[in-house]
Order: sequence, then structure tokens, then C-alpha cells
Amino acid sequence: MASNQSINLAASVEKLLGNHPGGPLSIKAAIKMLRDKTGTERSDADIEGLITKKAAACGVPIVSDREI
Repeated sequence: MASNQSINLAASVEKLLGNHPGGPLSIKAAIKMLRDKTGTERSDADIEGLITKKAAACGVPIVSDREI
């Protein structure tokens, strides 16, 4: 069973991608916004993976600008 935090993060990613006006989405900015909105404690790499997977499914281009 998924935790509420995981569901909240996934729903927030879907909303972010659905409302994205076009052009490439900055991973760095998206992670910051999602952390501020959801308070998630998941790692940046985890969040980036979720964004990347959902963005590919939605056809939203991303910029991988997160420092590793």
C-alpha cells in the first residue's frame, strides 16, 4: 500500500505536468516546488525519477539541471 506522502507527491507531479505551459521543465525547479508543496522527504533522485517517468508519459520535455 502506498503512503499518503507518495500519493500526494505523485498527484502533485501530475498536476505540475498537466499545468505546465510548454517548453522544457527544469528538474531543479520542479523538485524545489514539489518539496515546498508536499514536504516530502524523498531523495532528489527519487523525485527526479518520478518526474522523468511521468513527463515522458505526458510528452513534457525536461531539462536535467539538478547537480549530482
